[in-house]
Amino acid sequence: MSRPDAGTPVSTQLGEEYYALLARHDAMRLRRRLLAPERSPALREPEPAGAQQRRYDRADQELITRHLHLVTPFDGLIGHLYEVMFRRWPYLRSLFPASMDFQRRHLAHMFRYLIESPDSPEETAATFTRLGRDHRKLGVRPVHYETFEASLREALRVCAGPGLTAELDAAWTRMLRFAVDLMVAGADAALTEPPAWEGVVMGHERHGTDLAVLRVRTHEPYPYRAGQYGAVASPLLPQAWRQYSMACAPRTDNVLEFHVRRTGPGGVSEALVDRTRVGDEVRLGPPAGTMTLDGELTHDLVMVAGGTGLAPVKALLEELAARRQGHRRVDVYVGARGPADLYAARWLAELEARRTWLRVVPVFSGEPGPTGTPVGPVAEAVAADGTWRGRVAYVSGPPRMVAATVERLAGLGVPAERIHHDPVLGAEPAAG
Repeated sequence: MSRPDAGTPVSTQLGEEYYALLARHDAMRLRRRLLAPERSPALREPEPAGAQQRRYDRADQELITRHLHLVTPFDGLIGHLYEVMFRRWPYLRSLFPASMDFQRRHLAHMFRYLIESPDSPEETAATFTRLGRDHRKLGVRPVHYETFEASLREALRVCAGPGLTAELDAAWTRMLRFAVDLMVAGADAALTEPPAWEGVVMGHERHGTDLAVLRVRTHEPYPYRAGQYGAVASPLLPQAWRQYSMACAPRTDNVLEFHVRRTGPGGVSEALVDRTRVGDEVRLGPPAGTMTLDGELTHDLVMVAGGTGLAPVKALLEELAARRQGHRRVDVYVGARGPADLYAARWLAELEARRTWLRVVPVFSGEPGPTGTPVGPVAEAVAADGTWRGRVAYVSGPPRMVAATVERLAGLGVPAERIHHDPVLGAEPAAG
């Protein structure tokens, strides 16, 4: 490792060298993949003796579910897992944020997801290949998954005690390896793109006390579509990432827009809203999400946004406004606590005035607005206005609002395949 230059913070230079090393490792993996695409997987510790060699399946799910009481709630299992990992491989601690609260809750959610949904292979494959691609930004490499597996198995032995039979141990191992194989495949498929994109804050506009609109210019093109989201990290909180939707359609100047509401002290949202200034740097993980427009619009649209869930809807509206072909009708319902919280009211009004195909309906849940403005949950306002049976729907906002709106739309006859929304993660923490 080279000696840090005078005047350059040691942490900054060491970080740059670390990411350069990761980039060289990616280049070597890509070269090996091109030269030997059918190479055998990395060696692993074999499954427990006597366990049948097979893929994770419903039998494993049922076995784990029957004995889930041995390791739930997951707090103890996950606590032991990370204690083992950081004790045996202390250098791995640098891959994680200082506060592990979000990480622990997210891992508990993924355990539940794996245990409950082995019957949707396409969705599960998409979820974990995306996670593998996304984990590249953290510096995660295939060998790290082997340390995770060893730590999990030791934590299972501690938490489950004598209840951990060889068959149960093997089922958990197969479940984890099933997910890991998908994650490694996702990471390998993304070797030609950067692990993360660097950007600089070009604008930071406050709205009220807890919300900021950030405009970030990336140093190289960021390959996203209107309606997608990406993880954002601030250098103020190394290795802590939170997902935010891009609030604009792709632009030629590489400028992105994010709407960030502070949800708690000490998290990424607090750093971005209260402690980020123009000229500061941020990092972006790869884009994700399927809440995008079809190439050919064959149905009228209804869009429902709550709070900063307006961000992806704004991006979709920008893309629609830029299209030259004939437009379908678009009804947009925007939920907010009151008129003061409708931070994009002027932009929406101006766009509505210029586009005959667009109708914007504010819905206030906390205080009344102008006469005739719907009051109450936005899901109820949407349900009260029509059947929407022939529409394609886009829903974005807090998880409970999204779940309630999706349920109401389905009850009004909108087919599930026509209701677009990002995953509703009930285990996501409120702070961050």
